[in-house]
Amino acid sequence: MPSLKSHVVSFILRHSRKKAFSSPENLQRWIAYARKTEDYHPPVLLKARLDITQTSVDGFPVYEIAPRAGERRRILYMHGGAFVFQITSYHWVLIAEMAERLGFGVTVPIYPIAPEHNFHDMFGMVGDVYRRMLEETDAADIVFMGDSAGGNMAVVLTMMAAEEGLPAPSRHVLISPGLDMSLSNPEVFEAERNDPWLGISGGLEAIRLYSAGIDRADWRISPLYGDLSVLPKTLLLTGSRDLLSPDNLIFAERARGAGVEVDVVYEEGMFHVWPLIEMPEARRARDSIVNFLTSEPRSRRARARRRTKAAIAASAAPAAE
Repeated sequence: MPSLKSHVVSFILRHSRKKAFSSPENLQRWIAYARKTEDYHPPVLLKARLDITQTSVDGFPVYEIAPRAGERRRILYMHGGAFVFQITSYHWVLIAEMAERLGFGVTVPIYPIAPEHNFHDMFGMVGDVYRRMLEETDAADIVFMGDSAGGNMAVVLTMMAAEEGLPAPSRHVLISPGLDMSLSNPEVFEAERNDPWLGISGGLEAIRLYSAGIDRADWRISPLYGDLSVLPKTLLLTGSRDLLSPDNLIFAERARGAGVEVDVVYEEGMFHVWPLIEMPEARRARDSIVNFLTSEPRSRRARARRRTKAAIAASAAPAAE
């Protein structure tokens, strides 16, 4: 049974954030207001707890949370926000908890968002972040993690890397990802009525603003229609009151059919990106993430690192005449 706090949060969302996604005009108003109030910097309290440094890629900030001594594994965290809103304190709290509990380094790109920027700017930047990570860390030691739009970016970035001949990360952690923007699944219309946060009308406006004219059924926008076989082992977290949940479950089924190992955490009564909000269900979800990312034996990671190095060497070798 959903906790009392989850009911309170759901009520607040339905009478506040839901309005942003109720129409294109409302989304535009919320974006305009957000630009006056957003602050992407890590909260001061987190800076006091963690070793955080700021670098830059393509002119945009990238935060690096240093790993525990001797730990090589790193997370590339891509935040949600419908591609139009900036990272929030809720994201930073989750990121900090993962860094502290896992001891992994965490890379957090403050990627360009719409409507000031578009798909090509976003993925150009995060693609460069991943390439820089590969210069320092084996792909076998890298995890892509993202929520909502960031979950979409994790999957699309892996598919784009495969097209470039770059190695895939070792694992994905996808929290309420947006994986099908085509609206081809009629179940999402029923799901919208139960979702206290997201709405189709405002969501379509967000897609229009960032997609750079790419068709919504194109895999770059809706990765459900891409080559799922290139994806790594995946943890997918989704809730029964999330507009995106029907497509999340289809994605899990199709990915398994393509040979991908997918673990699903399906939380009854939960809404969009609930693991970011402090409540009992979120604590269970975060425990699931930690368990998922610490379950792989070191010997398997070592073999994966060797395969990655061999693949990179092969791709760099000159073609035989």
